[in-house]
Amino acid sequence: MSDAVFELDDISVHYGYARALEGVSLRVGPGEVVALLGDNGAGKSTLLKVMSGAHRPTTGRMLVRGQPVEFRSPRDAATAGIEMVYQDLALVDAMDIAANLSLGREPLLRGPLGWLGFINRRAMRDQSQAELDALGVRTAPVNRSVEMLSGGQRQVVAIARSAARLPERGVLLMDEPTAALGHEQTELVEDLIRTLAAQGTSIVIVTHNLPLAFSVSHRTVVLNRGRKVADALTADCDGDSVVSWITGASVQLDAAR
Repeated sequence: MSDAVFELDDISVHYGYARALEGVSLRVGPGEVVALLGDNGAGKSTLLKVMSGAHRPTTGRMLVRGQPVEFRSPRDAATAGIEMVYQDLALVDAMDIAANLSLGREPLLRGPLGWLGFINRRAMRDQSQAELDALGVRTAPVNRSVEMLSGGQRQVVAIARSAARLPERGVLLMDEPTAALGHEQTELVEDLIRTLAAQGTSIVIVTHNLPLAFSVSHRTVVLNRGRKVADALTADCDGDSVVSWITGASVQLDAAR
């Protein structure tokens, strides 16, 4: 039996005669960071959408912790312990960090006020601070509005919000988490990815930032025109090989595993 937390087996996605993905298999182990690379149109975003429940595959199957699953929506994926951090972050700018972290799971006051839906804001701030402390995140006071944060701080809040919802041995999917970030802001995100992986969270990260991929990932998977053309330990990769896989100049012989 595989020890993979999340497994994709022979996943294909067809839109009529167009083939967005063709026979892609992928395994993510506990605490493993997988960099999912490829040029524009390679199928990376489509694969993330399948993994997050936003798209249903035409053929193939998925397993979470060894059990077959069928996601009909992102809610199904979240119930199975799969969370997605979207490129647009989906944060509410006018709300503070605590409110964004607690969105959809706000603690209510006890008694009649709680029955009426009044939020216990002190408990919300304490809960949010505890979640950030557990991740070693030091961004800004939890009562600071998100619109006052830097790009890197906003990305960290978005990642922390998804991570806080994960069960033990959960899976976090990230779509271009450092796009448009500077060097120092990118380091904030890198540190959080390493912390999450050390705590046992499995991560799949789509990125065009090769230095980021080499810095944080344990394994590198490359798609080209909807097919997997490489699947290798990042420590065994070099920049020239990865670029050749991305451009289609070469294919790794054991990419089908």
